[in-house]
Amino acid sequence: MRMGNIELFCAHLLGLYLIFCHPHTEGCGDFGSLPPKPNIRNFSNNQSLVVSWPRNRGASESDMYEIQISRTKSHTIIYNKNVSIPTRDSGWSTLTWISDLPLECVDHSVRIRSFCHQTAPGPWSNWVTNHGARAADASLIFPSSRLLKEGRSVMLCCVPPVNVDIMSITLRKESYPLLNVGDGVKAILMTNLTIPSIQIKKLVFSCTDSTGKRSLVQNAVGFPPQKPRNLNCTTSDMVNITCMWDPGREQVQYNFSNQTHKLYFENIGRSEIHCQPPSCTFPAVPQQQEYNIRLVVENQLGEETATYSFNISDRVSPVLDLNRVECGVTDVSLFWTVEGNLAQNILLCQVSTESETNRELPCSSENGLCKMHLDGLRPNRTYSAKVRCSINGRFWGPWTEPVPFKTLVALDLWRRIKYRPDSDIRDVTLLWKPPAFGTATSVKIQSYEVQRSQEGQTVTEPKDSGQSQADIPIGPSRCNFTVRALLSIGTSIPASIIIPPKDDSEIPPVKKRLSRTDDGFHLWWNKQTSVTCGHTVEWCILGSKAPCTLQWMKVPQGNSTFLPAGYFKPGRRYSFDIYGCTDHGDKLLETQTGYIEECASAQPPRIIEPVKRTYASVTLEWHYDEEDPAQPAFITGYLVTVQEVQTDARLGHAAILFNVSVDDPWKKSVTMEGLQQDQEYVCSVSALTTVGPGVPASITVRTKVNYFSHLAKILTPILLLLGCTVLLWPQRKMLKNRLREIFTYPSGMNIKTPEFESFLYESCQKLQSQREEECISCDIEVLTVKPLRHESPVLRDPESTNTTCSPAPQSSLAPSCVPLQTGYRPQSAVLLCQTPTHQQLMCIANKSYLSPITEFSEITSSFETSDCQQGSCAGLYGYISDS
Repeated sequence: MRMGNIELFCAHLLGLYLIFCHPHTEGCGDFGSLPPKPNIRNFSNNQSLVVSWPRNRGASESDMYEIQISRTKSHTIIYNKNVSIPTRDSGWSTLTWISDLPLECVDHSVRIRSFCHQTAPGPWSNWVTNHGARAADASLIFPSSRLLKEGRSVMLCCVPPVNVDIMSITLRKESYPLLNVGDGVKAILMTNLTIPSIQIKKLVFSCTDSTGKRSLVQNAVGFPPQKPRNLNCTTSDMVNITCMWDPGREQVQYNFSNQTHKLYFENIGRSEIHCQPPSCTFPAVPQQQEYNIRLVVENQLGEETATYSFNISDRVSPVLDLNRVECGVTDVSLFWTVEGNLAQNILLCQVSTESETNRELPCSSENGLCKMHLDGLRPNRTYSAKVRCSINGRFWGPWTEPVPFKTLVALDLWRRIKYRPDSDIRDVTLLWKPPAFGTATSVKIQSYEVQRSQEGQTVTEPKDSGQSQADIPIGPSRCNFTVRALLSIGTSIPASIIIPPKDDSEIPPVKKRLSRTDDGFHLWWNKQTSVTCGHTVEWCILGSKAPCTLQWMKVPQGNSTFLPAGYFKPGRRYSFDIYGCTDHGDKLLETQTGYIEECASAQPPRIIEPVKRTYASVTLEWHYDEEDPAQPAFITGYLVTVQEVQTDARLGHAAILFNVSVDDPWKKSVTMEGLQQDQEYVCSVSALTTVGPGVPASITVRTKVNYFSHLAKILTPILLLLGCTVLLWPQRKMLKNRLREIFTYPSGMNIKTPEFESFLYESCQKLQSQREEECISCDIEVLTVKPLRHESPVLRDPESTNTTCSPAPQSSLAPSCVPLQTGYRPQSAVLLCQTPTHQQLMCIANKSYLSPITEFSEITSSFETSDCQQGSCAGLYGYISDS
């Protein structure tokens, strides 16, 4: 018995071990016998059913669940899904299911089962049912009083009482096909819902049952909230903050579909506040600068959120109260107060008048009021102005309401002063422009009144309404002038001008040139502290034949102005005198000249004659007034051109052209070098401007003859001969003796002696060239020989190398040679030699060049046969003039 109890105890222990330790049975056996029980919650507004169930704790990797949803009491399955949940998730799992049919129409049930290790399914849980609506005595229609989403499809059902059938469902008397849902419930399907365009925006549905009863419901078509755009917040007094946004598309509001706007604070301990679009106001937190807000817009179809962060000191929008206007002739002063005690801040304000751009000016505080001065207006004209301000120049407050005002009437007065030579009297011409009355009222000028005050005396003179100037001589002291117009509605504001005392030591300013522009003249000048009441720019057309019409323009503030190009003509020089208004009168500060458009110079220079010239250069000089106001452009220099004039003898020769640019307009001379002597040239000079050369002035010039070169050619050989003579003169005796030794001849020869010096030199050279190198010694005999009349001369080629020789009879004398020419010209003498045939002779013809002769003396040379090699000898012949 004890053994049986022990065995039974061991069997139970083994079973418990297998249950708790074996992996295939851990958690599956117990869970399979106890399926998870789901919980369900319904949300009728969006027709969603939320299913939740407890997690399985025994799975190794993940839990697998199968969920089924059914309709009606017969549990018709309309949804089946397997859900896998990782094991790291614990607690309860949820599933949200959205129904195409309103949940109120029929019952919706849910059941669930799990899979052990994703393979073996467990048992199903019991059905958990979300019950639909039950009709008592009248049919019910769903959805009811709902906001339906635009563009979507919707099913609408009718739930009848028990044992009652649904006959029809209509929308505005239009019937739709019925769909059988079950449990006696009928439904219709509506696609692509749109917001009704008729006055009544609601959808009214009607349901009729078999008993003849009708049920009515109302629904609306709308859209989800739109995200708020351009959310920003401002404060006007640092006390309250107002946030504004763009709500976007306007939503149709119903009592059952209100859209809510809530503002949440992220960084301050405040609860949310409800807002009415498109703004929301809340009190600022003291000492709080940074704000982080969140705006949430919500309705039945969803919600949208917008966030915004800001610093309140950067979002100040001053609110102004414009309360006073003080008008002038061309200006106005505006006074206003700033709400919220912001006057201690430096405000930057914008003023806008009709037909003008906004002007930004700083606001100056005056007696607790903010003041702004606006100028540049027209006299006697009605304006309206509005103002807005900013603290940091980035965020601007709202514009004030426009305030109308009217400017006053005054004359635009100026003066021109001429000084008489050697006198203290000055001629003053007062010039004024009639007031521009604008469009405010029709005003007629009746007359003018000119008043002069000088040295305590005041004189008043009337002027006709058609006059616009008055000529008045004054003395050297200060003089005050006042001019006003007498109008049909009263008088204009007096226009005053001060003529300063005469100052002979005043130095006129240096003129400056203006750069050319296409749109007009941009004038600017240096600021001077002595100028207290603005500037005046004065100009007129320079160089015109008609008298200059003086023009002027007042510049109340600043040191620059612009004059449009339409007031000026091209090719005309304009001079602008800039005056500064001081307490003692107007002082000339600067003078600027310029052209709106420069043209080529039309005036040629005047060449100065006679022109300076040499055999190789020409120097041109000219006169030109580069500062002449009649010039159509500024003179930048000159262009000088020199062109060679070709003659008939030089037609094949290219003409020489020289171009020289002179960059200095004040330099009026240039030298052209490298020219040819005794040659004509055309010289031209033209003035240069920025647009090119002007009309040239021309002159023809011939260079001089270079006599020095001709003289050098003549004197050079003479000087060389004189130099040689001077060098050889100390050796004249030695040379004379030496030549006598060379040119010794027997006495009695009839030879005329040439000039000694030249003869010695020429004879020496000629005899040196006639020396026979083959002979050891030679004797020279001088004979007087005349040609025989019966012998005719025979000419031979002087260039021939083989001289013909005829043998002579045997004799003890030397061979005889007779010259064949009786007259001589500079060429070689040809001789005919006769010699025995058995003797071998060598004939030598010497080429000597002497002046023409009529008689000749023959010089022969006798040789001894013993002195010649192989019995040959040579004869040397020459001719010496007898004359």
